[in-house]
Amino acid sequence: MVAELKNYIHEQYYFRVRLGFAGFVVLSLFSLLAFRFYYLQILHYNHYQTLAENNRISLVPTIPNRGLILDKNGVVLAHNFFVYTLEITPAKVKNLDNTIAELGQLIEVSSLDKKRFKKFREQSHSFESAPIRTHLNEIEAAKFAVNHYRFPGVEIKSRLFRHYPLGKLGSHMVGYIGRINDKDIENLKQQGVYSNYKGSDHIGKSGLEQFYEQQLHGTTGFQQVEIDADGHAVRVLSSNAPVPGDNLILSADSKLQEIAETAFGERRGAMVAINPKTGEILTYVSQPTFNPNLFVDGIDSENWKLLNESLDKPLINRPLRGIYPPGSTFKPFVALAGLEAGKRNPPFSIQDAGFFMLPGSRHRYRDWKPSGHGVVDMQKAITVSCDTFFYGLAMELGIDKLTSFVRHFGFGRKSDIDIKGEIEGLLPTPEWKMRRYKQPWYPGETVIVGIGQGYTLATPLQLAQATAILANNGVAMKPHLVTKIQNGLTGKQIDIPTIVQDRIELNPENVEIVKRGMVDVTLPGGTAASVGANAQYTIAAKTGTAQVIGIKQNEKYNEHAINERHRDHALFIAFAPAEDPTIALAVIVENGGHGGSAAGPIARKVMDYYLLGKMPATEPTAVAEPVPASATGAATTTEEEFHD
Repeated sequence: MVAELKNYIHEQYYFRVRLGFAGFVVLSLFSLLAFRFYYLQILHYNHYQTLAENNRISLVPTIPNRGLILDKNGVVLAHNFFVYTLEITPAKVKNLDNTIAELGQLIEVSSLDKKRFKKFREQSHSFESAPIRTHLNEIEAAKFAVNHYRFPGVEIKSRLFRHYPLGKLGSHMVGYIGRINDKDIENLKQQGVYSNYKGSDHIGKSGLEQFYEQQLHGTTGFQQVEIDADGHAVRVLSSNAPVPGDNLILSADSKLQEIAETAFGERRGAMVAINPKTGEILTYVSQPTFNPNLFVDGIDSENWKLLNESLDKPLINRPLRGIYPPGSTFKPFVALAGLEAGKRNPPFSIQDAGFFMLPGSRHRYRDWKPSGHGVVDMQKAITVSCDTFFYGLAMELGIDKLTSFVRHFGFGRKSDIDIKGEIEGLLPTPEWKMRRYKQPWYPGETVIVGIGQGYTLATPLQLAQATAILANNGVAMKPHLVTKIQNGLTGKQIDIPTIVQDRIELNPENVEIVKRGMVDVTLPGGTAASVGANAQYTIAAKTGTAQVIGIKQNEKYNEHAINERHRDHALFIAFAPAEDPTIALAVIVENGGHGGSAAGPIARKVMDYYLLGKMPATEPTAVAEPVPASATGAATTTEEEFHD
């Protein structure tokens, strides 16, 4: 047996190779580790130091108090109040689902509450509390307090909630706030103010609450909170106090608003009253109205269905978005256009036979008074609302000259009032009709524009603004609801400046003729004599009736034979005192019939209180006189007449 000999030299060589390789690997790994340390600690120190600090410190937003909304006399229309809320801090709760289930056995927690809580959790940190129930009553708060020991991480807190103490009064004007949704977040990001809404749950959704959102919201404060590895708050390092929102002081008077809304009763419609010298909105009515408090914490499905599906459309802001044919309330502006163009200079008059005919046509455009008004000049045409006079005047003016003139009075354009959502209405032109219908303009269409019918549409705000411009002799003041913005901290007030939007140079003699005709409307023989009866001031007015459906050429309008919602709209415009107007207004009562009997008495109550401080009587202040179906100048044309 031969013994094997070991080659120690060979083994030592391989050992040194393996040792060298192992040393190289170790050295390489240590080099990589050293390089990584260098990369983290030297090259990118600032970046990773910031990340580490952010993991240790979190910014917790502190929501500011929302500004108040007050009427001109300091009556609060929107304020904040504290309510008990039951809140859960997820980081302090071991089993969230079980905790919520046990809370539900103690205090009612609806599926809607759970849905809201889930949304709050998604938008906040785990160490921030989120409400699972709001508006706890005292019994519920006491019941939880007794059982508080059973629910670690759950506590009762007080939160500010928006409240509208006058309820439905002026809701379309004041607006309401609601929970922030994805669309709101996107808008805030586009405006570059999203960071100011961290922690905020609500935002203005309509009315002044929406338009002045940035002023009302205030500036969000922040607390620097140190947190541990489990996300639990350890201590507050520093805090930056929130700045409360500014308060809005309006030109509207809540008492005047109440009188106006009460005067409508159960009828649908709108009313806007303006100070023609300043553009200040004195009252802003949209009927029916709604309770904005329903929307603050999220409206329930039952109330939403009632409001959204109602035939009366209470959510529509009628002064801004309701569009109606202006009817005979358009005639004073047509009259002024004719006077300024030299088409109807005094002592011009016509012999009204009760109808108007285009040259070469056998079609008759009827006056509301079949027998006619006899000899009619400009002043009388306004007073008795003579359709025949304005048919002819519109034809002589032509549609282009007519629409370009009345546009100075705000028709066919937005007023830029401080509420969002306003629409332009419509002043028809041949170019518009060709774009819209691919059809030419017919002479008969110009005829009926002269009495505010056809394609012509206006909002109640536009009618009020036009009346204010006429009362102010052609000077258009920008309409606005807010007159002062008050600093939420210092109380210092900043006045909102009055702005001249437009100015049309008018012949004072022509303006006087139109105004005298409007004054006569409220005197015996005028279409609104009952409205002006026993007034202690001079009223200049014009009544109007706007068709909802057309009637045939030889058919007579019978209000009682027509469905209530198909009856004519009643319109009324006025300013007072006529010699030096301080109030101009427009009233529309949907399906009300006649302007003098349905809309006029509402305007009279408002003017009486504003000018005299007179409260409305329990019964109507004036008894409506029996008037023919179209005595206020209702058009009796059909679609067929447009093509003559």
